[in-house]
Amino acid sequence: MKSNARLAEVPEEGLDGFKLEEFLPYQLSVTANTVSRLFAKRYAEEYGLSIPEWRVLVVVGRFGTASPSMVSEWAAMDKVKVSRAAATLVARGLLKQTQDPADGRARLLRLTRKGVSVHQGAVPLAQEIEAQLANGLSRSEWSALQKSLTRLTAHVHELGVGEEGSEE
Repeated sequence: MKSNARLAEVPEEGLDGFKLEEFLPYQLSVTANTVSRLFAKRYAEEYGLSIPEWRVLVVVGRFGTASPSMVSEWAAMDKVKVSRAAATLVARGLLKQTQDPADGRARLLRLTRKGVSVHQGAVPLAQEIEAQLANGLSRSEWSALQKSLTRLTAHVHELGVGEEGSEE
């Protein structure tokens, strides 16, 4: 959302009575993008990672071995974005890509030693940033926010949305 100075310039409501800044999908999008920029800045500074690369790295780290499709599902990322991020991580020596023994056409991703090292540093950084975000709310507000987001995500899935390619 805009800074307080810019909000002062915004009319009480739009021509149609619609207040965009109070519309939940808009609020979620703006908040997610703002938080992502905060994470992106820190990951780029500390590890040279983009947000898609970070997401691929942590999903693979979470499971040890993961297919690109699994990463796409868990990270709520488009498969093309997963593929590009994985290729970059392979080129940087952070991921190793192998054929799936159960399906020779499919690929599996796993962290290299260097990838494990980056993962072990990047996860605490993420937790540090999350703690900084949490400091903006009381404990009960933070807990309620997490529960509400989990319930809202589940409800969106019940509506049949958010299954694949749910990002952007």
